[in-house]
Amino acid sequence: MGELLAGFASPSLSPLAAVGGAVIDAVPPGVKDWAVSAFGTADKDALLAGMVLVIAGLAALAGVLERRRRFAGALVIGIFGLAGAAAVLTRSQVTPLAVVLPLLAAVVAVVLLRLLVGRLKAWDAAASTHGAETAAASSRRSFLQTLGGTGAAVAAGGVLAGIWRGAATAVSEARARITLPAAVSPAPQVPAAAEAGVAGVSPLVTPNRDFYRIDTALSVPAVNPDTWQLKVAGMVAREVQLSFADLMAKPLTERHITIACVSNSVGGDLIGNARWLGWPVRDLLAMAEPQPGADMVLSRSADGWTAGTPLEALTDARDALLAVGMNGEPLPLEHGFPVRLVVPGLYGYVSATKWLTELKVTTFAADTGYWTPRGWSERGPIKTSSRIDVPRSGRPVGAGTVIFAGVAWAQHTGIRKVELRLNRGPWREAELAQGISVDTWYQWKLAMDLSPGQYEVQVRATDLGGRPQDETSRPPAPDGATGFHTVRVDVKS
Repeated sequence: MGELLAGFASPSLSPLAAVGGAVIDAVPPGVKDWAVSAFGTADKDALLAGMVLVIAGLAALAGVLERRRRFAGALVIGIFGLAGAAAVLTRSQVTPLAVVLPLLAAVVAVVLLRLLVGRLKAWDAAASTHGAETAAASSRRSFLQTLGGTGAAVAAGGVLAGIWRGAATAVSEARARITLPAAVSPAPQVPAAAEAGVAGVSPLVTPNRDFYRIDTALSVPAVNPDTWQLKVAGMVAREVQLSFADLMAKPLTERHITIACVSNSVGGDLIGNARWLGWPVRDLLAMAEPQPGADMVLSRSADGWTAGTPLEALTDARDALLAVGMNGEPLPLEHGFPVRLVVPGLYGYVSATKWLTELKVTTFAADTGYWTPRGWSERGPIKTSSRIDVPRSGRPVGAGTVIFAGVAWAQHTGIRKVELRLNRGPWREAELAQGISVDTWYQWKLAMDLSPGQYEVQVRATDLGGRPQDETSRPPAPDGATGFHTVRVDVKS
C-alpha cells in the first residue's frame, strides 16, 4: 500500500526506498564492501530481497502476537510504520506526503491484520464446537478467501507500483523526447589499431546496458529535465544557476573516458569505458570564479549523496564533464539522467556524481563527501591496473598456442606496456593496442606456446611515466585495490 500510494503522491520517495536508503547509510563500510564483492551490480536486488524477507517475518510475528493478545500485533506494525516515517525524514527528497505514507500504510496493515485474525478466531471457535462441521467449513472458507483476496491485492498493488514508480514514467518520456546536440569538440575517431582482435576481450566501448552501476540509490531518482537546476555556490565570486536548456545550449565536448568504482577488486568488472557528451566543468567554474583557498568541490545528487572532488581536477586541462550523453544517447536514468559528473583519473566515489544538482566550492577541511567519514580516502586517484579477460581462470585450454588478452588502464596517465609471466617466471611483454586516449583503457594480447600442465599467469601494466602497477595485494578500502591479477590455466593435451 505504501508503494502504491507513493506512485500517486510521492514518486520521488517511497517507504521502501526510504528504509532501504537508511539501511545503506547505516551499515558499516565493511558490510557495503562485502555486499559489492558478493553481489556486484545486483547488490540492490539483494538488499530488496532481504527487506522483503524481514517484512514477511515481521508480518508473521504480528499475526502470532495479535492472535494471542489483542493489539499486540498491531503494536508491531505501528512501530514498523513509525520506523518508516523516521526513515523518510532522513532522505533529501522528503515531502509532507512522503512522511504520511508509511503511517497510512501501517493503518491499512492494522485493519487487515484485525480482519484476518478475526476470521481466523471464528474458524477456531467453529472448529472447537462439537457437531459444527458446516460452520467450521464456512469459517475456514471465509478466512482463506479473505487471505487470498489480500494476497491478490498485494500482488496487483506491487505490479502497479512498479509500473508507476520504478523508472518514473514521466521522466522516461521526457528523456525519450531529447535530441542530443552535436558536439562542438567531437570525440577523436577510434583508431583501428585500438582493437586487439581477440574474442572475449572487453569491448573498447562498453554498451550502456552492460555498464556497471554502483551507487547508494535504492530506487533510481526521478529528475525531470524541464525543472532540473544546477547551482554553483560556496567559495565563489558569484553564484551560478544553470537549467537543462542552458546546458544543452553550451558548446559541448565529446570524449571517450573510462571510469571505475573504488570497490573494484583486482581483476574485477566494476569499470567501463563510454563516449560521454557534456560541457567542461572548468568552463562552468570559470563563470563562478572560485575564491583563493578553495581546494575542493562538493557535488550533490538529487538523492542527497555527495562527493568531494579536488578543485584542480575540475579546472585543469583534463576533460571533466557535466555529462548529458552516453554512447550517443541521453544518459540512462540509472546512470544519472539528466546530468552527471565524469572526471578522468578519479574513482567514482570522489567524482562521478549522478543526478547532479549542486556544486559547492569549498575545502577539504570544511566539508566531506559521503564516503570519506566512512573510512575512504579524500582524493581517490585511480591506480594503474590490468586484467586478463581470456582465457578465464580455471577453464581448460588445448596445448599449443594459447592467446592471452585483456585490458589495462591508468586513466589520465596512459599505458606504456603490459607484461605477463608464467609461474612467477620472467616477464614477457604483450602486444599493446594503440588505445583511444590516455583517459581510456587499452586492450592487449600475447600468444604463448604452452605444453600440457597447470600454469599460474599474472599480468602487470606500466604507465606512460614508467611506473609499474603496485604488486602488493591490498583490498579496495581505503583508496583502491592493488596487486597483480592472477589466473590459473589448465592446459590439456
